[in-house]
Amino acid sequence: MSRLGNCHDNAVAESFFSALKKERIKRQIYPTRANTASDVFDYIEMFYNLIRRHGSVGGLSPVEFEKSYVLSGD
Repeated sequence: MSRLGNCHDNAVAESFFSALKKERIKRQIYPTRANTASDVFDYIEMFYNLIRRHGSVGGLSPVEFEKSYVLSGD
């Protein structure tokens, strides 16, 4: 992401990939790339964005946070 002296913080990406590895693909053996891509897509779209709670948004899932934001009128 960055070189020496050119600091770009990639903590968000590192956090996401750490969660992906711990929660989904650790100790998995996928027979094909298509199976891997399908499983990662399922993790992101069906679990990470809809159900998994995120500390950066007050312990809510992103969908719950957006609903509360819309309802609050901010």
